[in-house]
Amino acid sequence: MKDDRAWMQLAIREARKGFGRTSPNPCVGAVVVQDNSLIAKGYHHQAGTPHAEVHALRAAGEKARGATLYVTLEPCNHTGRTPPCTQAILASGISRVVVGMLDPNPLVAGGGCKTLAAQGLEVTQGVRVEECRSLNRPFIKQVTTGLPWVIMKAGMSLDGRLAFASGQCAWITNEQSRRQVHRLRDRVDAILIGSGTALIDDPALTTRLPGRLGRDPLRVILDTALRLAPTAKMLQQASSAATWIFCGPEADVKRAEALMEAGAVIKQVRLDDAGQLDLEAVICELGRAQITSVLVEGGSRVHGAFLRAGLVDEINIFVAPIFIGADGVPLLDDLGLHKVADAPYFTTTRVRRFGNDVLIEGLIEKQLIACS
Repeated sequence: MKDDRAWMQLAIREARKGFGRTSPNPCVGAVVVQDNSLIAKGYHHQAGTPHAEVHALRAAGEKARGATLYVTLEPCNHTGRTPPCTQAILASGISRVVVGMLDPNPLVAGGGCKTLAAQGLEVTQGVRVEECRSLNRPFIKQVTTGLPWVIMKAGMSLDGRLAFASGQCAWITNEQSRRQVHRLRDRVDAILIGSGTALIDDPALTTRLPGRLGRDPLRVILDTALRLAPTAKMLQQASSAATWIFCGPEADVKRAEALMEAGAVIKQVRLDDAGQLDLEAVICELGRAQITSVLVEGGSRVHGAFLRAGLVDEINIFVAPIFIGADGVPLLDDLGLHKVADAPYFTTTRVRRFGNDVLIEGLIEKQLIACS
């Protein structure tokens, strides 16, 4: 079992190579081991391409016969855009399969392991299961609820301010923190802001990493009355990603036409009781488009609305070692809370330093809603 954990750790490292590239599929890693020696390894590169098991088995060739296959996620037993991985495993001569976690996809749901065991292979499940689950939280949520994983990201001062004053745009966090934000953007399917942030900052909402690496996520703007101008930077740049603007049912038709001519995709959704865009409707629309992860970058009204709606799964809060004061823009608008028991509570999963900034990462525990 000790060796199983060590080899599964290597499979997990392989899986991480696919971060940000496999959606709507999960990140999966696999290694082939014979007599406690590594024979081959592989990972899932992109949706529609061979799965991790196939890459590893092809690399192993005849050496796979009688070997053990370690894979972070249960091998699929159905035909999608690629053939079932169980067939490739059986054809390879593998004698034992060690699985990190069962696939939550109803099309698999234990079927892969049962098929392999029925054919005489030794199957071991649940090795480093929590680490394997952490690789694919967005996939797990999307495939079980129809909703994307929502990450609330913000950079703030020690006194919880996003900026010095409304209407002023200035960096609070340092260059190392901003580089980490672009790594986050590179790994998610979509990035979301409100119209206020779009109008004040006129952001590009692209991924900018050294060497021009990285992938631009889908840009999502919450703009009830379609205030964004067709000349906005995000609509006037060379980017492979689309820009979706969510608006209310009464938004001006001519403004919608002008934005569409500039390349935007307009999505009308219902309003909530407060006359704002219904965020659950927005998130469900993204889920139907097989968006598995959304990075919510604010500002304060958007952050507050997502927390009030119970839609935040994870936080990434960068804290800079400065004070701004009461006249600064707060991280959140009013949550309408009156006691600690009602406050959204996050379990801190990791705290990291980027220069003098501190990044707090955390997960919320709650009952997940599902799209109907």
